[in-house]
Amino acid sequence: MDAQHMAQVREKAALFYERARQCADRVPVKARIILALFLVAAMFMAIHTALTAKDASLHFKLQHEFRNARVSVWVDDDLAYSATIAGSTKKKFGLIPTDSVQGNLSQIIPVRSGQHDIRLRIEPDDATMQEDSIRGDFADYTERDLAISARHSGLSLSWQGTGKTAIERASTFGWLSQYAGSLILTITGSIMSALAGYAIKELPARLRPTSDSASKTESQSSAVLSTD
Repeated sequence: MDAQHMAQVREKAALFYERARQCADRVPVKARIILALFLVAAMFMAIHTALTAKDASLHFKLQHEFRNARVSVWVDDDLAYSATIAGSTKKKFGLIPTDSVQGNLSQIIPVRSGQHDIRLRIEPDDATMQEDSIRGDFADYTERDLAISARHSGLSLSWQGTGKTAIERASTFGWLSQYAGSLILTITGSIMSALAGYAIKELPARLRPTSDSASKTESQSSAVLSTD
């Protein structure tokens, strides 16, 4: 019984293959070349997406004593964050204003896993520009905390802890499914774009003979009626 079932399966598979081959033979050579090029481009795009995916994050916590300043953060010489920050007057016992200013900033920046050079620059309106850098190792699916203290006396950067899980670590199957899904979607979109472009280009040429034939037949019919 199993042998008979397997024979039926093989027969259906062979029939399906033959029909698919016949359909493929009907596709013009130009369309095949276009589809092949789009598929290759789609594969490269999917691979590029997989290699450049930012699967870790940098969480920097800044404490400063400036009324207004510009903060910029670079990751491996690429500007990752830039914004204007402002501080407020500190109050003694929570009531009495003082001459001191204090401000805080907390920001998360997505990064790729691996080692990165983090460079931070503070440009206060009423003080000298300060800049410092630190190197850190980012594991997959983790978030690292960077403590930053910016004062008139200087700028300091230090890592807090060894890194905490920011995103639940995916299994190997989940990783493959994620990028396989992206690849399939990209390939499908490329195929649809190629087919649409081919249809827009070729259909008018294929429909024109049919329209011409219909016009010719209509003219012949009119001529026959006029003769009668």
